[in-house]
Amino acid sequence: MKGSAYPADGWRRWLWLANHKDAGTAYLVLAASMFLVGSSLSLVIRSELFAPGIQVVDPAVYNQIVTLHGLIMIFGGIMAAFVGFANMMLPVMLGAGGLWARRASGPVFWMLPVAFAALLVTPFIGGAPQTGWTMYPPLIMQTGPALPVFIAAVCLTTVSGFLSSANILATIVARRAPGMAMLRMPLFAWTWVVTAFLIMAVMPVLAGTMLMLGADRYLGTGFFGGPDGSALLYQHLFWTFGHPEVYIMVLPAFGLVSTIIPSFARKRLFGYTSMVYATLSIGLLSFIVWSHHMFTTGQPLAAEMFFMFSTMIISVPTGVKVFNWVATMWRGAMTFETPMLFATAFVVMFMIGGFSGLMSSLAPVDFQYHDTYFVVAHFHYVLVPGSLFAMMAALYYWMPKWTGVMYSETLGQIHFWWSVVTINVLFFPMHFLGLAGMPRRIADYSTQFTDFNQMISIAAGLFFAGQLIFVFNMARSLVRRGAPASARPWEGARGLEWIVASPWPHDTFATPPRVEACELAKPD
Repeated sequence: MKGSAYPADGWRRWLWLANHKDAGTAYLVLAASMFLVGSSLSLVIRSELFAPGIQVVDPAVYNQIVTLHGLIMIFGGIMAAFVGFANMMLPVMLGAGGLWARRASGPVFWMLPVAFAALLVTPFIGGAPQTGWTMYPPLIMQTGPALPVFIAAVCLTTVSGFLSSANILATIVARRAPGMAMLRMPLFAWTWVVTAFLIMAVMPVLAGTMLMLGADRYLGTGFFGGPDGSALLYQHLFWTFGHPEVYIMVLPAFGLVSTIIPSFARKRLFGYTSMVYATLSIGLLSFIVWSHHMFTTGQPLAAEMFFMFSTMIISVPTGVKVFNWVATMWRGAMTFETPMLFATAFVVMFMIGGFSGLMSSLAPVDFQYHDTYFVVAHFHYVLVPGSLFAMMAALYYWMPKWTGVMYSETLGQIHFWWSVVTINVLFFPMHFLGLAGMPRRIADYSTQFTDFNQMISIAAGLFFAGQLIFVFNMARSLVRRGAPASARPWEGARGLEWIVASPWPHDTFATPPRVEACELAKPD
């Protein structure tokens, strides 16, 4: 690599990850691996819940699996994947030669495999926490000798997330091509501006909270336990991190979908400026709604009213985004290749998760929904047909640029329809289970819930099997079996990534392009 002490070839290239494409590839491969691990854990969960009684694992092991499934899918799957897309695409979309701190990419990335290896070893050194991803005390204090390893692993993911976000934000601010004003940036860059700020604001909160847990256990402090401690303090700290974390996992998906829909509608994105302000509003409001997760803890009425109304208000900028996506499609010359199918399904199915979230924001009825499968349905509708579908759309959208060949459209369409049917059979019945009173994070249940649970478990297996079609299709592209892809395989695609050849070169822009001279780079 010219001007760098870091090699462009050999194993050292993958150690240092100095090229943003290498870094993006590493994050995406890690995310794919963690999705495989997390999905396998979910299949164990659904196998246990296929029928009442204890069939596959005992309740203690079941609860450990629930904890690891949540943390691995959130930090190792969704967050790592979005950081991968940011590393891979943002420098090219902004006309930059690479990331702002390319020397940091390798060390920051390699923290994550170490962290997830530590998480996965905890069941074998006394047992992982049996708490779910929220890690509430005092239950987490019952964890055995694995607790310090667990705390260290979570803290390591926060350090990596903080540093990678700082690098991405610095790249957006300082390395844009000439003429790439802030209000000319692709919306994916804007969503990452807000996401990076959120990560840098809340990851230290999570790390500090984990260290306080460790201090309570090993140093005799009383933050969350003992006569002077408060388990509610932990909940306030955790959800100060936890609710912005939801938007950390969703805002980049908004950016991806806002890039893909205009391409296949063959129109510019409707209301670009309003989308930017809506994104900023979501980021700001995400900090003042955390306590709606705690309605059942006995808050004062004034606090419940504040958090109820602030949560309802956050649906307004989200509604602006949905309106603008629909307006972009309205009277567009739309075609429905696989990326557009997944992007459209994202809009429709994310709204289901949004509506159930709006229902949960109502304090009186949240007492019925709280800690039931209704919340599981809501959360998974946001993250699977939400974040995951946006990622699949983006992979189908950019894979021709990365590999130089077109994926199989037939396999892509089969994958889409298989996924969209099975995912709804998997998650929609959970609403009914929750409304009927089935609690989450349990290994056994009453026989009245059997039929729905069996349907859900079968759908989980079918959805997992359907992703093998996706893996085969992507692998086919990676070995370059397919029709050659042009520099701009999608007629309506816009952006600097489409002015370079397919497959794109290892170093894309030795000299930054001037945006004023490139019509494809102007978003509005």
